[in-house]
Amino acid sequence: MNGNVNKNQSVINMKKSILSAFALAALLLMPGRGESCTNLLISKGATKDGSVMVTYSADSHQLYGELYFKMANSFAPGTMLKIYEWDTGKFLGEIPQVAKTYNTVGNMNEHQVIITETTFGGLSLDDSTGIMDYGSLIYVTLQRAKSAREAIRIMTDLVKEYGYYSAGESFSVADKNEVWILEMIGKGVKMVNGKNANKGAVWVAVRIPDGYVSAHANQARITTFSMNDPENVMFAPDVISFARENGYYKGSDKDFSFSDTYAPLDFGAMRGCEARVWAAFNIMGGGKIGEKPYTDYLDYAMGHNAKNRMPLYIKPAQKLTVKMVADVMRDHYEGTALDMTKDAGAGGHALPYRWRPMGFSVDGVKYTNERAIGTQQTGFWLLGQARSWLPDEVGGIFWFGVDAAATSALTPIYSSSLRVPECFRVGNGNMTTYSPTSAFWLFNRVAHFAYLMYDRVAPEIKKVADKHELDAIERTAAIDAAAMELYKQSPAKAREFLTDYSVMTAQDLFNKWTLLDQHLLVKFMDGNIKKQDANGCFLDNGNGRNIPASPSQPGYSEIWKRAVKESAGERLMVK
Repeated sequence: MNGNVNKNQSVINMKKSILSAFALAALLLMPGRGESCTNLLISKGATKDGSVMVTYSADSHQLYGELYFKMANSFAPGTMLKIYEWDTGKFLGEIPQVAKTYNTVGNMNEHQVIITETTFGGLSLDDSTGIMDYGSLIYVTLQRAKSAREAIRIMTDLVKEYGYYSAGESFSVADKNEVWILEMIGKGVKMVNGKNANKGAVWVAVRIPDGYVSAHANQARITTFSMNDPENVMFAPDVISFARENGYYKGSDKDFSFSDTYAPLDFGAMRGCEARVWAAFNIMGGGKIGEKPYTDYLDYAMGHNAKNRMPLYIKPAQKLTVKMVADVMRDHYEGTALDMTKDAGAGGHALPYRWRPMGFSVDGVKYTNERAIGTQQTGFWLLGQARSWLPDEVGGIFWFGVDAAATSALTPIYSSSLRVPECFRVGNGNMTTYSPTSAFWLFNRVAHFAYLMYDRVAPEIKKVADKHELDAIERTAAIDAAAMELYKQSPAKAREFLTDYSVMTAQDLFNKWTLLDQHLLVKFMDGNIKKQDANGCFLDNGNGRNIPASPSQPGYSEIWKRAVKESAGERLMVK
């Protein structure tokens, strides 16, 4: 009898491993929208100004960078809301609309609630009968929730009532006082009398302690959790019993790990996903992850040691600013063992990106490229900042950017805004239609040029991006003060003022990038570098005929030269 039980459990474990590996492989290779994102979660006690921050890179090869916007509205009883899957646009069904919805700008609403996500896939427990996909959960909930806790309740109630259509997800859910990580996975399909008896999802939500930071990047991160701490932990009543009934788990309640049960680790989960968390923790922790040097977790980040798991959250080395947090989203493992600029794959100009697919084979041996936080296929990225000491009409700032974080800039959009900038407007171009007034297409033009000579062009982009962001951050106090004076007269006047400021600042960024696009082409055309004077003006050859001075031609990196020498051999040797 015991032999049969052990044999059956071995089969179950084997199936779990196969399903996990299959799900992860699909996650890394398929071109869906939500498969390769990164979130940072920053509690108010971990920031220099006492704000709560959440970041999100919506990374996809098919997602267009635009700023979603919904005005607050009222609805008559019986009004239904159509649900379309965010990834594909597929119509999933209808749910009842609420009587009143809130204003939403991107992934933040007028009450300073922020919701973002990363997909972890996990066991194959998708519910094809469900109505609520992960994208709809986010944007429907933002229209209905006034706090993070209320958002978690709404999200979990929605999937319980209407079914959960997506794969496993990690959600960041924050407001002006706290930030939570909510991890959710469906329960599959078990049809009984024409209905799915497994409708809904199993989930766990953990509040990040004040003064701490967390992150997630396409791998479930909640392991064991307290079942007697409702102030800091919430979970589905059947999160353990469902796993036990279906043979996914057989241990005690106290040893139950959400991640190990529903999204077991493997090489890809660590190397392609958890390594990004490792990089973020290294930067924010000042070279440490908890009490240990970040290098102590290198074997885990490289996918070699699943037992050396990182903590869910850490205390940062110093209080973080908006700029510091934004710059973490630009990381390419610089200065670590996974630095993407230090091998021949970086080409002759230290390019920190690798075109997809991530994996490749040589002589029957499989290899992988790195997947850093900063990546080329970003549709949009953001930093939501919620500030408790200001009224909601003034407190929320949605720092928004399009395309790759390292070659773009964030610009402030107050979350109480009544309209969005034309350059970010939904419908201003799409992935197959170029628009000359779209920030997404403009930023992609500049980034694509940078990919040709990254070590030369990227520093020029960084100067413009840094100045825009730092100037906007420095202006914030004055803008807040002016808005508060108007707020005393009328909250509506404050909102109109902040809307005008947000639109104007975004358009200013668009204009700066237009000039940058032109400047980069003139300066770096044909692989040359035109000379400039101290004021940045291009030098001519001294004859006054608009003929440039002889350009510099620095050539390629030493890594490239040696790789070409090894590849070409004597064919290129000068004899």
